[in-house]
Amino acid sequence: MKRILLMIFIGTVSATLAQEDEDFFQDGSEKAKFYEKAFSSTRVINGHSAETLEAGELEFRIEHRFGDIAGTNGGAQAMFGFDNSTDIRFAFEYGITDNMMIGAGRNKGAGNPYRSLLDGLYKYRFLSQGENSPISMAILGVGSYTYMTASEDITDVSYFPKLAHRFAYATQLNLSRAFDDKASLALMPTLVHRNYVASDDQNTLFALGMAARISVTKKIGVNLEYYHVVDDPNLRLDAVNSLSIAFDYSTFGHNFKIDVTNSRGFGETQFITGTVSDWSKGQFRVGFAISRSFALKG
Repeated sequence: MKRILLMIFIGTVSATLAQEDEDFFQDGSEKAKFYEKAFSSTRVINGHSAETLEAGELEFRIEHRFGDIAGTNGGAQAMFGFDNSTDIRFAFEYGITDNMMIGAGRNKGAGNPYRSLLDGLYKYRFLSQGENSPISMAILGVGSYTYMTASEDITDVSYFPKLAHRFAYATQLNLSRAFDDKASLALMPTLVHRNYVASDDQNTLFALGMAARISVTKKIGVNLEYYHVVDDPNLRLDAVNSLSIAFDYSTFGHNFKIDVTNSRGFGETQFITGTVSDWSKGQFRVGFAISRSFALKG
């Protein structure tokens, strides 16, 4: 059933992204009507969008994720997850040009299996939706490093025999399209590599991310995000695909996002590979992200 739903979703998104340009023009004599942003910020929910910061724009981000709402670790005794914190991230990101940005952050780490994480990113949007293109396309590079205390158990994945074993990487091609001021879709094929994993895990994984956004008002939108991981069926038996929904609100210089997700960690090297919570068992949680932008160039 999951494979059938995935194929339907991929087919729908691919078909709509590939529509002919005449659907994208107002009429035969006018220039194309285009929308600079398919999504309200540089993130959809857990993962990135094709959006970038403007040149000279510095953004400070705070992201927080609580504990399980229901299930064995949730419920009233845990205030439906608000008594717990699975991950916290602080980051600064900067627009080098209108189409290129960099960033660095620090994560508490969700502990599956890493904690105390430093991360860095580079994103370049090389194609923007407009008169000459029906879609936007960007490339993303992400790296993370854990400085957690190494385990003394040689069988533990956090044993880290070498410094290089503390690193993980992800690269992504992000394709998005805004159909009008109400709806947007995106595809995010992503490759993740971790230098050191457990014996029942894989170093390199491919995931296909899919996302949609519906505008409720000019400032409020609803986002849906799903990452389907392609892995060896004989490994990663506890792994679950990341599925999230979020509401966002944008105002001058700020973007607020409240999400519900089965993922605990932030960043492609974490939530794609480390999601083990199952929606059907009540293992989902509330989180939020707040970003504030500052113009460093007049």
